[in-house]
Order: sequence, then C-alpha cells, then structure tokens
Amino acid sequence: MSCRRNVLTYLEDDARRHPEKCAVEEEHRSCSYGELLQMSRCVGSGLAAAGARGRAVMVFMEKGIDALAVMMGALQAGAFYVPVDPHIPAERLALIAGVLEDPIVVVGDETARLANEAMGGGSAESQGLAVVSAAQLLAAEENPAALAQARAAATDADPVYVLFTSGSTGVPKGVAVSHRAVIDFIDDFVARFSFGADERIANQAPFDFDVSVKDIYGSLATGSTLVVVPRALFSAPAALMEYLQGRDITNMTWAVAALCLITSLHGLEGQQLSGVRRVLFSGEVMPISHLHAWMAHVPQATFVNLYGPTEITCNCLYHVVDPTREYPAGLPLGIPFAHREILLVDGEGRAVTQPGVEGEILVRGDSLALGYVANPAKTAEVFCQNPLHNRFPDRVYRTGDLAAFDEAGELFYRGRIDNQIKHQGHRIELEEVDRALEGVPGVQRCRCVYDHEKQRLIAFYEGAAEARAIRDHVLQTLPIFMLPSKILPIEAMPLTKNGKVDRRALLEKSREAAAARKARLARNRETKGQP
Repeated sequence: MSCRRNVLTYLEDDARRHPEKCAVEEEHRSCSYGELLQMSRCVGSGLAAAGARGRAVMVFMEKGIDALAVMMGALQAGAFYVPVDPHIPAERLALIAGVLEDPIVVVGDETARLANEAMGGGSAESQGLAVVSAAQLLAAEENPAALAQARAAATDADPVYVLFTSGSTGVPKGVAVSHRAVIDFIDDFVARFSFGADERIANQAPFDFDVSVKDIYGSLATGSTLVVVPRALFSAPAALMEYLQGRDITNMTWAVAALCLITSLHGLEGQQLSGVRRVLFSGEVMPISHLHAWMAHVPQATFVNLYGPTEITCNCLYHVVDPTREYPAGLPLGIPFAHREILLVDGEGRAVTQPGVEGEILVRGDSLALGYVANPAKTAEVFCQNPLHNRFPDRVYRTGDLAAFDEAGELFYRGRIDNQIKHQGHRIELEEVDRALEGVPGVQRCRCVYDHEKQRLIAFYEGAAEARAIRDHVLQTLPIFMLPSKILPIEAMPLTKNGKVDRRALLEKSREAAAARKARLARNRETKGQP
C-alpha cells in the first residue's frame, strides 16, 4: 500500500528528481516537470485568493499543458477539479454548474467565447458563476503560505476530481473520486504493467473522460512524458498514425471506440508503430476482428482488456490478451487489480458461482468513488452495503453490468441490466445480438437498438457483408425472436463524447430513415395517381 496521501506528491517528487525532464508535450509546445509544478503553484495561489478551498474548479479548457496546470493548481488550493468539454451544450453546462452549486469556472483564451456561447450568448458571470481566466491564474504571484495552509488541511479522503456521466433522470451525475482512490489504483496500475520512466504516453481521451486519468497520473507516477494527441487528428487516421510514430509513443491507453475508428477507416494500413509496448483498451466490448487487426500491425505490443466504470476509479479487472488464443466467446474481463474484490450476485443479492449463470458485478475496495455530488439518493442506491453479509459496514458499488463465469472460472461480460429488453415475451440482452452479428464474416462491429414504439429490434453494422447474408447466418445461431427485424449497414457508428457507441443516436437514425421511406412512398402514390 502506498504511503502517499496526496496526488500532488507525484508531481512534486518528479520536479525534485528531474526538474528539466519533459512532463507534457503538445503538438507545438512542451513543458518540464519543474515548469509544470511552478505553473500549478501559481494557479493554486490565484485560486486560493479567490476562495477556492473546498470548492469545485470547472476547467472549461481544451486539453493540454495549461489545462493540466489548472487541474493541479486546483489541488494546490485545496479544491477539486472538474474538467468540462468546452464544446458542451448550454443546457448541460448549466446542469453541471447547478449540481456543483458554487463552482469557479476557469476559461482559456480559446474557450472564453465558447463559455459565453454555452451560456446562451450571455456571459458566465451573468449566470451567477465565478469566472477567471487561466492566463490570469498562471500569472499570479506564488503564495507559499496559502498553499501550505491548504495542504495542511487536506486529507486523502478529499476529492481530486469530479467527472460527469449521463443520468437516467436527465441530470448528469458527478462522480467524486478521492486522493486515496487514485493513488491506490495508479500505483498498482503502473507496477502491474511495468511502466518505466522512459514512457511516452499517448493521451487520446479528453480530460473529462476517466481513461485520461490513467494517462495523467500514470505519467506523473513514473516521471514519464504525457503526449497530448490533437483532437483534429482523429478525423485523419493516417496522419494520426504518423504523429504517434513521429513522437516515439510507447503506450496507448485508449477507448475501444478510438481504436475501432482507426481500423474501420483503414488507418493502420502501411503504418508502423514500432515503439509501442502496450495497448490497453476499455469503455466497451472490443470486437475481435478489430483486435486482430491491431495485433497484426503492432505485433511487439502487449494488449490488455481493461474493465471498470468511473465509480470504481478507472478499472477493477484486466486481462492480458494471449496472442495464441482464439477467444471464441470474446475476451474475458480478467482478474482484479490490487485491493479490489469482484462479487457476482443475483437479483436477490445471493452469490453467483455456477458457470453460465448471469449476475450483477459488484466491486468492493479502497478504489470506490466517494459517491455522486449532491445526489445522496442515487449514491445510497448504488454505493451500498455488501448484500452477502451484514456483520459490519462494507460498502460495495453496484455496476449494473451483467457477467457470467465459464467452466474454467473466467468472467465474461454479458451486457447491461438497463440494456435488457423484453420482446415477444422474451428477455433479450442487446449485447448478445451484437456479438452474434459480429461473428458473421464481413461484419466489423454491430450495435442493436430497440424501438419500443414499433416493438422492433434493429441492428446497425460496419463492414462489407450483405444484410441478407447476415440474416441467413444469424438464423443459425439465434432463435427467431432474437433476429433483428432490420439489419442496416452504417459507415461509422455515432459516438458519445466519451467515445462509446451512442445507441440513442442509432435509434434516431432508424426513425429518420423510416420517416423518409414513408414520405417517399407517399410521393410515389401521388405521382401514380396523377393523370
């Protein structure tokens, strides 16, 4: 167990040991560990003067060196940071600010206008928010006394950050994660996968997505270099691959959707990533065909399947891919990281141990988040007492994810509780249909949606296969009631801002297509009726 009590000690130790070493590298700029520490102390001093201690600091900035300095500066001031996508819709920004109650909003030169636009054309100040520019904070005079006072009052139970996820009620849920949880996970994460001080970590995920936590603190924990990949490159896969090769990248901890985007657009063809040592992926189920493509192009790398929601601090399970194994049932979720226990329970809260029987994944251990900001009811619902005993307080997190053991004792993901539908009297997991179609030659990726109004199951797929051939093939593996009524090709899956496939957007596409079809038929009937 680490003796650290504050994540800032990662940065401080790095700056003391090698102040001139590159800490963060952007496309046209870089900064050393000594510079990053000094920037954070100036920002912290400015935020302390603004009364930030104990408050949320919304970082309304593009990801990069300045945003990272503001995030670390918030911690220096005894606050916690909340990274926010600067392209966020006004309504969601207002909801997040409302949940945080009294945030300080930090804007960059390039995002001040976006902040005002997100506020419906008015200024953030006019909405009652305290706003300060990053440039002003970076230019603040360091106040060692104020920083020391904030540090002395801090505990490892204080939040480091709050990340917002979607909420079933329409209000975003803010997941608060403590210093203790981050340190507990990161120390084991970098040791388990042998991260060294010479790593060059390619940051794909936005800072408001928890995949980036592994990039940021993985680099700080090892004194290595964080390479921020420009957002624009993800629409130009060939240029993206050239950028990674040119920057001598050694580590890619990326969302599955980002990896699939590159393979779907043939971005790996003719490219080499000769320095990459490991590719770690998470966020959703990795299609085997995409995994094989990556493994063929980066054969020297170790590939690792990571599992875990934001609420347990990044990940709780991992599986190192065996290149000699075929994985006919897909990738297993793997084994736990240190100081975590994974429980599988049925709907009555009883342990599930029999092979093939589905249960909900529960997680216990020091890595659990503090809970949801200003949402005690939801916090109590999912951060609850271990249902397997009542002898002493024992908090677990109910993930809402379903899994089952196979005969060998390996755990496999089986979908979401809230992705379970009832169709023609049968309970169906959408992910099960996804997997069946992904097993068809020529299908790279599939996602199904259920139109409750029409009571229709609709499948969207990427790949060159013909819909009729897919239907014929799937009829051999799925019962008729699980066969989608429509199987539609799509060039690329729509994604949420966190890089996951957006099933709601797919459902909307199906409804738009149906409306267009109906209108076209109506026009044809009118034409035929003319003299």
